[in-house]
Parts: sequence; C-alpha cells; structure tokens
Amino acid sequence: MRAIHEAGLADQLCVVAINEPATLDSIAYLTRFDSTHGRFPGEVNIIADENVLLLDGRPITVSHAHTPEEVDWHSYGIDLVVECSGRYAERAQLQRFISAGCPRLLLSNPGAHAHDVDATVVYGITQDNFDPQIRLLSAASCTTNAAVPVLSLLHQAFGIEHALLTTLHSAMNDQPLIDGYHHPDLARTRSAMQSIIPVSTGLARGIERLLPELKNRVTAKAIRVPTHNVSAIDMVLSFQKDASAEQINALLREAASGAFARLIGWTNAPHASIDFNHDAHSAIIDGSQTRACEPRMANLFVWFDNEWGFASRMVELARYWLEKTSLAASIVAAISASPCAEETKPASKAEGAK
Repeated sequence: MRAIHEAGLADQLCVVAINEPATLDSIAYLTRFDSTHGRFPGEVNIIADENVLLLDGRPITVSHAHTPEEVDWHSYGIDLVVECSGRYAERAQLQRFISAGCPRLLLSNPGAHAHDVDATVVYGITQDNFDPQIRLLSAASCTTNAAVPVLSLLHQAFGIEHALLTTLHSAMNDQPLIDGYHHPDLARTRSAMQSIIPVSTGLARGIERLLPELKNRVTAKAIRVPTHNVSAIDMVLSFQKDASAEQINALLREAASGAFARLIGWTNAPHASIDFNHDAHSAIIDGSQTRACEPRMANLFVWFDNEWGFASRMVELARYWLEKTSLAASIVAAISASPCAEETKPASKAEGAK
C-alpha cells in the first residue's frame, strides 16, 4: 500500500479494502510510524465506528477475518486481491479466495509447486510470458526477484554452466527475538538478533521455474543475519565463455543505466547494507566486490532491499496485469460489438482498478 502511495499510483491502483486481523488502531499506528522505512509520507486517520482507514482522505474499508471465506469480496467491486500473509501456497488453499469472490489473486510468495499457481512472474524479465486472463499469479519471492535479472543477463552474455548462490537475508517475522518453541525448523527457534542462522531455501527451484534454461545448474543456500532490512546474494558462477571482472562489471553497469535501470542498480563505492534501505531496485550490483577467480569463474555480490524492492515490483506487476486484462477485455468487447457478432455487449472501463 505504501509503495502504491509513494509511486504516485493511488489513482491508478485504488486500494479500497484491507483484510488484517490486527485492530484498526494498530494498523493506523504502524502505517504512520515504521521503524525501517520511516514515517508515512501522507496523512493517516481512521473512522473508528465505520472501521475505515483514511490515507490522505481516501477511505479504505478494513476487515479482520482469519480465513478467505469470511470476507465479502464481492461487495468491494475489486479487480484484484494482493495476498501478503504468506500463509497460502497450495492451489486448494488459493482457490478458496477465488471461490469466495476474488476475481484475481496476486501472491507475494511462490506456489508450493509450479502447478499450484497459473503462472509465476518476475516483473521486468518474464512478465510477457503469461496469459492475462489467468486467476492465480505469483510474484515469486524477494530473493528470486533479485537473482533472476542478474542471472538472465549473465547467461545471455557468457552462458552460465553452474551457479552457487548464498543469500544473506535480514531477520524475518518467522524468527523470535529470543529463543522460542514456535517453528518446526529448529534453526528458526533461535534468537534472530543474537546469531547468524542457516535456514532452508527454495531459491534454486524458484529460479529454475523462471529460467528453465538453468535447470539443474543452480544450487542455493540461505543464512539469516541479525539486521532489520536489506539483504545480499553472494554469487559464485562458472561460465561457458571467458569473462573477466571488467567485462562482467561493464555488462551490468550498462544494464543498470539502460533498459534495466528500474530493476538493477550499480555501485562500486564502499557501501554497507543500510545504505540500500528503501531502495526500489530489485538488485544493486556492488562492482567493488566482483572477482574473476579464473577465466570462466566469477564471484559477484548483489544487494537488495528485501522489503521495498519486492513491494515495488509487486505494485508494477499488479498494474501491468490489470492493464493487460483491461486491454484484452476491450478487444473482446470490440469484437462482440462488431456487425458480425451474434449479440452486442457494450464495453465498459472503470476509471481506476481496485
């Protein structure tokens, strides 16, 4: 929601409803004040007796349901639901939203298996590879969105033979502040702020779904580190062609200043992770850390704001999907209204998507 607001898209992507089990007061408070991203750049109010959140005077109805079936999605006249709880990954679970009245569902995590969603997209790389008329779409993960643009460019230029990716990821809400008995992954029962903690990851599988040409060539592991935001990927790559550190940096620096400017950032300054907080790029290449180990092996270091970068891509993907759907609907309406059609259906277009 904040990414929509800061991108100036509130008129194009109109947020009309939020389902969040927390109280309205809590939602308003944590919208105003964010420990990681600072104060909300706008006015936040509530209408308590109507359960409405006001952002710069725009009303957003708030519900507090714990299941998809409890929300009257039909009543909102929505075009799209963005599911960000992380609780749903299997098709039967996701279908519950559709059965409850959601016309389309954009998922903020990968499907448990490729067939659990109709398509998975990394915006800016694979967005043209899906039918806009589908109902269940995944935006993959923050780490996949950081890795895929870089790997795609390097594979096109040098041919990736093998890739070993180590994600250094900031602590997350599935970890406790102090040790606790809350997670089947025993590593995640340990204090997030006191240790560096190896955890499982499906990154390799996610990359192969989006870049099938790299199937069986990617291995990945993940380590949680005690920071609040901004993560990194350490990439060890072997190529099919010779590639010097200078060639790799030149390729990625050119991409960052050209066609991939919205997705990829570039730096060779002596940075720390905090410098990329609230950075909207999917990935920022740290050219000062690029190494060529031998003529066909290299090591890269890629920063990414795992919160803000991914939220920005989800907003762009939501807008792209709705625009494509609107265009397809307009074409169908035009065909239906042609003299050869058996019946005529007038085309209608809302001022903004909800």
